[in-house]
This record gives sequence, structure tokens and C-alpha cells, in this order.
Amino acid sequence: MNKLSGILLVSSLLYLGAAGLHAASPNGSFKVIPLPSMISEKADAEGFALYSNVKISAPDSLSSEADMLRGYLKENPNIPTGNAPGEIALQCTLSSDSPEAYCISVRPGLLIIDGASPAGVFYGIQTIRKAAYTAPKGESPVLPSATIADAPRFSYRGAMLDVARHPFTEENVKSFIDMMALHNLNTFHWHITDDQGWRIEIEKYPLLTAVGSRRDSTVIGHNSGVYDNKPVGGYFTKEQARDIVEYAARHHITVIPEIDLPGHMLAALTAYPSLGCTGGPYGVWGRWGVSPDVLCAGNDSTLTFIDDVLNEVMDIFPSKYVHIGGDECPKTRWKECPKCQKRISELGIKPEGRFSAEDKLQGVITTHALQTLAARGRHAIGWDEIL
Repeated sequence: MNKLSGILLVSSLLYLGAAGLHAASPNGSFKVIPLPSMISEKADAEGFALYSNVKISAPDSLSSEADMLRGYLKENPNIPTGNAPGEIALQCTLSSDSPEAYCISVRPGLLIIDGASPAGVFYGIQTIRKAAYTAPKGESPVLPSATIADAPRFSYRGAMLDVARHPFTEENVKSFIDMMALHNLNTFHWHITDDQGWRIEIEKYPLLTAVGSRRDSTVIGHNSGVYDNKPVGGYFTKEQARDIVEYAARHHITVIPEIDLPGHMLAALTAYPSLGCTGGPYGVWGRWGVSPDVLCAGNDSTLTFIDDVLNEVMDIFPSKYVHIGGDECPKTRWKECPKCQKRISELGIKPEGRFSAEDKLQGVITTHALQTLAARGRHAIGWDEIL
């Protein structure tokens, strides 16, 4: 063997030894929920071993996503620390019609997550996060060498949480957001007012939370007539709500608030009885169902109330959409209310087909809310009754 051949042989052995030092057989899978649209694994190839202190490189524009990835790696008890070979690179160079698209390239020593936007990178991170948990319990996760590409079929992917009937803490809501992010959902429909409780601070109407957030008891089962006699209360301050909105934004989730009107307003009427047709007395409901007591459509103070509430809500929530509900608004009180009947007469509202004059009166209230939102460049979402 000549000198040159000897050097080449030693070098080759050293290289193979170094490669073998971090050789890892894949034990994870990219078949996660939601399933990426394309997974191409390299058979019989070494994988990428995950370590909680692995080097993560990212531009400043992806610093938040990089921080979250570090946190996810640390939260998985099976991911070891120690000398972490390789690198995870985050980048935003992917060209796609979907801003939420991503592509993952995995090979020994290098894992690249490339997104069409920071949101795309974030969803790629979620896929890595979930794939790490597919490794057998107690084993250090090793991801297979592969190329993964995905983009959402739907631009609006939402989940609703109702905190009006049953109060949740700020941490509860953030945990819900965490679960949404894990499943690549991007719109949080936050139902925060109803007959059973008003749970958002409105500065112009302090009694909404001082009175409207509290009920004496809650029915056991579905209107069984038996109550638990446990007082219920709690609400979110503006500061807490803004913190939740910011937390959601870091997870690429938009928060859409729902302030249901003109029905489902019994908690508000309990706080401000003059907003109702009868003047009360009212009580925050501890039962299920649809209350006949709704906002008085013939009262000018009702329109002022709607304006004030929606404007404060828009100050908290920057979302393009605000949900105004509009469902399950009985017209019983309006048919008997002199103010509502006077409003119908003044506006020249007439019944038409299957729609009563009172049905059309709700359209007046809905249109007023739409105009209030439109004045600030917002749009309304409602249940089908608003049609």
C-alpha cells in the first residue's frame, strides 16, 4: 500500500467512524393529524435524531417560531439533552399560492423547515412536534429522512369556545389555543356573552361584569328543575383579553369575538333593565333555553348600547370579523311593546310572506350593528337567522 492509499484509507475510516457516531435508525413517523398532503421517505436511510438543545438557525423574522420550537423540544420528556449533532434551519423562501404552505426536508444532520410565510414555518414546526411523539414511549425520537410538503385546503379553520355558560380562566383559554395550534387551526371563535353570563369588561357599562357575570346557581342536566346552588362568576378584563389576543397571534391564530344580539342578552338586561321591553326585573339564567327577554328594538338607548359595546370590543380585538350572533331572538316582547310597535310604524315596516313586521325589525337592529362595524372597516358574522 503506498502512502497516499494509506492516508485515504485512514481518512475514510475516520469519516465512517464519525458518521456512525451519530447514526440513528428512524423510529418516528410523519403520519400525524392533520396528515400532510405529501410524505416521501427515503428507505434505509439514517434519520435525524432530535435533541432539546439542538442548534436552531433562523432569521430575525422567525425568532418567535424558533423560540416556540425550542420550547416544544424541551417539553417532550423523550427528547434527550447532551451533545446535539446536526441543525434545524428555519427559513421563509417557499413559493406557494398558500401563505400557510410549508416544506420539510430531513436528512442526517440537517432538518430544514421552509415556509411561504412565518405561519407556514409554524405549521411545519407543529408537524415536527407531533412526529416526535410518534416514537415509541421511552425512546429518543429519530425522524426518518424524508421530504414533507403541505398546504391547508381551507383558509378558515376554526374552533369555538363558549365561556359565557361556563367560565374559564385565562390559562384555560390559552390551553385551548395551544390545542388549536397543535391541530393547525387558525381562527378562534370566542363566544363571550349570553343569557347565562357576560364575560368581557366594557368600561362604559361596568354593571355588565359586576352584575351580568354572576348567577346564583346552575341547573343539573338539561333543565331538570334541580340546581346545584353554586354561585358562578368571573370575566375577562380588557387587559386579559388583549393578552389572549396577543398569545393567539403568536400561534398564528385570529380571535373573533361573539357578542350575541339582540337576543341572548339576559345577562345584560339583568345589569341594565332599562334596555329591555318590560324593564324587568331580570335574572342571569342558570338554565338552558331561549329567553323571551331580549334587547328592546324600539328603545334608542339600545342602539347606543350596541354602538358602545361593539366599539369597545373592536378596541380589544383587531380581527377583520366580529360575530354578532343574531339567532334565537323571540319576538314575543316586541309584539307587546309600545316602543317596538311605534318603531315599526315610524319605519313603515310591513309583514311580507312568512316574515312578520317584528322579524323585519330585527333586520333594522342587525343593519345598525353592521354599519357600526363597517364604520371601522370591520365585517359581521352571524347565525343564519340574520338573513
